Parts: sequence; C-alpha cells; structure tokens
Amino acid sequence: MISPSPRRAPGEQAPRAPRTFWTDARFFIGLALITVSVAGVWWVVAAARQTTPVLAASSTIVPGQAVTAADLAVVDVALGSAVDGYLAPHELEEGVVANRTIAEGELVPSAAVSSAESSAVTTVVVRSAVDVPGAVEPGTPVELWSAPLLDGGVYDDPRVLVADAVVGAVAREDTVMGASGASIELVVGRDDVAAVLAAVASGAALSAVPQAAP
Repeated sequence: MISPSPRRAPGEQAPRAPRTFWTDARFFIGLALITVSVAGVWWVVAAARQTTPVLAASSTIVPGQAVTAADLAVVDVALGSAVDGYLAPHELEEGVVANRTIAEGELVPSAAVSSAESSAVTTVVVRSAVDVPGAVEPGTPVELWSAPLLDGGVYDDPRVLVADAVVGAVAREDTVMGASGASIELVVGRDDVAAVLAAVASGAALSAVPQAAP
C-alpha cells in the first residue's frame, strides 16, 4: 500500500534536495586555483635550482691584460635572467683583453672584456724610487708621482703624473738590508703613455702611491 504524501501548509515550499559538491561550480573554481598555485610554486622552485655555466677569474685580472681560458674557471651559478650579462664559456674569443680589474673569483661580466684593438689602456714598466708597500699588488689602483730631475742632480717637487693607474705586476728586489726598490708594471691610459715614457727617459724619480679609499 502506497503511503499518501504528507500535506503542506498553504504557502509552504517543498524542501530542496541537497546539491552534491561535484555539481557546484565553486568547487571546480577552487580546485583550479589550487592547481595553478601549486604549479606556480613548482615553477619558481625549479627556476631557482636551474644553473648555467659562466666564467670566473682564477686570479686577479688587470685592465689591458689578455684574457685566456688559462685565466678563468667555469662555475655553475643560478642567476636567472641576469645570466645574460656574464661571459659564458662558448663566448670567450681569442685576442680579448680586460677593460677593468676583475678580482679573483669574480664572475666575468661580458662588458668587462673587449678586443685588444679597442682597448683604451696599455702597460708601461717603471722603476720605483722608493720602497713599494707590501699592500701594493696586481689590481691595486695607484697614482704615479714624478719628481723631475733638474740641473745639478737635484729633483724638483713631486707631482702627480698619472692620477688613475692600476698595478699589473710588481718585481721587488730584496737585499740583505731589505727591499731596495722595485720595477712596477702599470696599466695606464694610452693618452698617458707619452708623458710616462718622457719622465722615464729624463731620469725623473717615479713613485706609485696607493689611491686613498673612497
């Protein structure tokens, strides 16, 4: 026997059947947002772990120095989009020189090297008239001072000959009494070469003085 349907009071609406979660659009929207969020986090982590081989200086490289594979080491780094600004192993060409000092262990920026023909600096060798401080080494920025030789074997007051030079190499001469002098290879601008050579030829007393810290 079929039971009669319960009677409803006038104006009373029939109860709605509960909706299942898989028929609710909000469920699918939320699921999509979670998926996108997880994918985004995974992409960021994966990008952070991605490394690219670039070149780093094995020792200090001074301006004007020829840069070869022997001066460099290949390192894997995670630089993201900034990696384009650094020299990759396959980008190293023959006949390039450094435009500036590249410290030992520093990643080599692509702009830090150029062809030798376009380099604005060159090297000269001078003999220091005074002892060279131990802190002066390849890569040290110095001022080159000159005391011109006058008649009678006396020297004029010293003056700055080159305000912005970089030490390329130092050959110290040691004696029993201590350091007696040194020959210094300096990296100078090509515009300063004539003045330096003239000072050397005239017998001027030359001294390389470390630049003051900024």
